[in-house]
Amino acid sequence: MDDREAEYPIAPPTPLKGRGAVTNVQGRYERDQRERVDDGWETACEVDPAAPLRTQVFEERAKSILTRNASPDIPFSVSLNPYRGCEHGCIYCFARPTHSYLGLSPGLDFESRIYAKINAPELLRYEISKKGYSPEPIALGVNTDAYQPIERELRLTRRVIEVLNEHGHPFAAITKSSLIERDIDLLAPMAARGQVMAAVTITTLDAEIARTLEPRAATPTRRLRTIRELSAAGIPVGVSIAPVIPFVTEPDLERVLEACAEAGATSASYIVLRLPWEVAPLFKDWLAAHFPQRAERVMARVREMRGGKDYDSSFAHRMKGEGAWADLLKQRFGKAVKRLGLNARRHGILDMSHFKRPEMTPPPSPQLSLF
Repeated sequence: MDDREAEYPIAPPTPLKGRGAVTNVQGRYERDQRERVDDGWETACEVDPAAPLRTQVFEERAKSILTRNASPDIPFSVSLNPYRGCEHGCIYCFARPTHSYLGLSPGLDFESRIYAKINAPELLRYEISKKGYSPEPIALGVNTDAYQPIERELRLTRRVIEVLNEHGHPFAAITKSSLIERDIDLLAPMAARGQVMAAVTITTLDAEIARTLEPRAATPTRRLRTIRELSAAGIPVGVSIAPVIPFVTEPDLERVLEACAEAGATSASYIVLRLPWEVAPLFKDWLAAHFPQRAERVMARVREMRGGKDYDSSFAHRMKGEGAWADLLKQRFGKAVKRLGLNARRHGILDMSHFKRPEMTPPPSPQLSLF
């Protein structure tokens, strides 16, 4: 029995069409443990493992909407996420473990059971109306994509931006969706006042890899077009190459930067693959399903950058890794950015001088009226 047979005694995970995760791994807070065994029942009942998994959206009335962090390796301290879970289904998403707090799986549940904070715009207005509120740029959609598919219908992100625009409050948005183009009518005037920046995440230009890696996000070609549209509208736009996956997306690093610079991006950043908590087993299952021949090689390189572990959460190394290969990646990125003229101008300082505090309003009540 080889290592592959020992790790997957039944069979390697089977990819599901339109989904990133190939399993529904248990969350770390679940008390009951489940183990899959082959007793012949599935075969006898002719269960179709590739049957489409329907996305469910649940309305949630949040108690707060602004999240604060003090991490020294994150370039913002306040963020806003209108949704929990993300239908884009990116297998590498560092936010997947947050579904464990809901008693759900960071696997398929994360991308098929979406929670929409339907009172997000009202909560935001209340938060920024407080007398003690000190305005600083808000990062929009950094945990889960604010422009994921359900946004077309619910328009929560649109309404949040309307509040920010009305009161002159700067923000930065990051997305993998072309839906951000819908809001150019709001973004462009704010950009003219120095109040907004955008970033588009592109991991690879290979459409086939992207289809399995980020199954319900816009294609790489479509994201390049989004960069062009935002740039043409005068909105500062950058590219985030996140994550860089050894031997999967890593060979595309320079080509992605070149294509984005040509499309009008003026800044760029990258993050090395991160595998916190349940993301590690989910990613390994994805590798076994889609890249079985190179799975061991990929994980060996990941561990080389993580001090021999699947993941190192220290602030010093979690974004870029450590060791010879991480240093080489940093050099490759730096040389390409310099050659293409990216990051030559600073867009990180947004203008806070236009902020107008709303009139103090009572907090939105989660209690529904009886009449």
